[in-house]
Amino acid sequence: MSGQTRKKIQKKLKIRGYSLKTDGLDEILSFVNRFQDAEDEAIDLLLDQLDHQSLKSSIIDKEAVHQVVSLLLEAEAAEEESPSSSHSSIRVVDAFLIPKFRYDPIKKHFFQHAGSLPIHGEASAKAALYRDRLLLLFQRVSRDQHFIKPAFDTDVDTSPSCQLSTIQSLVGQRGRRWVMGVISQLEDGHFYLEDLTAAIEIDFSKAKITTGFFTENTIIVAEGEMLSEGIFQVITCGFPPLENRDKSLKVLAGHDFFGCGTLTKEETLRLADLEKRAVNDMFVILSDIWLDNEQVMEKLETVLNGFENVEIVPSLFVFMGDFCSHPCNLSFHSFSSLRSQFGKLGRMIEAHPRLKEQSKFLFIPGPNDTGPSTVLPRCALPKYLTEELQKHVPNAIFSSNPCRVKFYTQEMVFFRQDLLYRMRRSCLIPPSTEETDDPFEHLVATITHQSHLCPLPLFVQPIIWNYDHCLHLYPTPHTIVLGDRSEQKAFKYTGITCFNPGSFSDDSTFVAFRPCTQEVEFSAL
Repeated sequence: MSGQTRKKIQKKLKIRGYSLKTDGLDEILSFVNRFQDAEDEAIDLLLDQLDHQSLKSSIIDKEAVHQVVSLLLEAEAAEEESPSSSHSSIRVVDAFLIPKFRYDPIKKHFFQHAGSLPIHGEASAKAALYRDRLLLLFQRVSRDQHFIKPAFDTDVDTSPSCQLSTIQSLVGQRGRRWVMGVISQLEDGHFYLEDLTAAIEIDFSKAKITTGFFTENTIIVAEGEMLSEGIFQVITCGFPPLENRDKSLKVLAGHDFFGCGTLTKEETLRLADLEKRAVNDMFVILSDIWLDNEQVMEKLETVLNGFENVEIVPSLFVFMGDFCSHPCNLSFHSFSSLRSQFGKLGRMIEAHPRLKEQSKFLFIPGPNDTGPSTVLPRCALPKYLTEELQKHVPNAIFSSNPCRVKFYTQEMVFFRQDLLYRMRRSCLIPPSTEETDDPFEHLVATITHQSHLCPLPLFVQPIIWNYDHCLHLYPTPHTIVLGDRSEQKAFKYTGITCFNPGSFSDDSTFVAFRPCTQEVEFSAL
């Protein structure tokens, strides 16, 4: 391995016009070995710093390298000692602050949406929602090795490529074709597949499907043939293939899809190194904390007491709604008592001085919590309810649902919605049991392949048309936390850690998560 690294260093130095002494090479190697997962970035960073030095000669020796390495390590140590460094390790992104990007299919690149995004969008915004979802997945599929169009005309039988056809081109065609589109119900009881060119009625009766929940509004890739009645008979169908996160990031050319800002190579390298050392950092995630239920509050106090007495307290507590045992709808009139219950929670946290001082507390509203409506994304809990708590716990953060958290270089998405039950209810075809019969695994496969947290029909779960991009999962994050009333589950799918912490009020379950190792520890009282 070190032999390959040596060659890489020598090649990069040669390109920049430097020659290298043996002792200089050894010094560079010892620096690069500190960053084994990011060797290229470490070499580039060192060379960039060398370029800024006033060197006596183009021949690099141990002394020249040592000066640069010392500077870099001093800067890193200063960053670690600064009081802001511990706070910058966890950054919370509200859904309404996530930048919006659109894909241009002609220029084949993403561009950032400029201008305002009204909550009440025009009719064109609804059409744009579906178009943006389809184009996002189309550009991903167009890079997949199975769907790349061959550069030269070859015999179709010998080519492994499954070339996609537009739905418009199916008219009058015979033989099997691959198509990609959105499942929609344009007439009662009749399902159609739509792309940007046309719509065609589809028949799933003989279809062999892959893992996942096939509901209206999901985007599928299907193989089938046209019948004489003008119906497309589906033979096999599945969701668009996933793409490796690193591959997606290369294509995005520095665009900030997550909402935390773009980082330089130097910053990414420093954060990656700090992340490796953060082995003791732990996130405690609880869903369904009914503040109006005495038993739930007693159980919560037991949890806080337990973590107050551990050697290293958790970095972050995530409290996901619902925060009341009754839905906060038009018939709910106990807002003043709910406000005082939040105040009581604040006093409870304040009674645990180590947690209050050293931990952060993130509050995410649930589907039945107070808010303008049940539409997604949901804004943070209103200040009227939370200001009492904020007085006692200055470290409390109130964010939207869904919300995003960045831990050093790791990207995490938190979403509180009873998604599993609703997705199963909305299925058009019984899920395949060939690979798994676990509904949670089907759910994870669906949302990751769709690159969307909630691919339900809009009449089942309304979404603010102009803010649909807040629910996108592209590029795929490292961790997805799905707060759901169903039982605790965890599933690692294609390198993405997904888990449901369970319902704390129903069965006293919660999760302790270590982001450094992606370890999900199921806990219960």
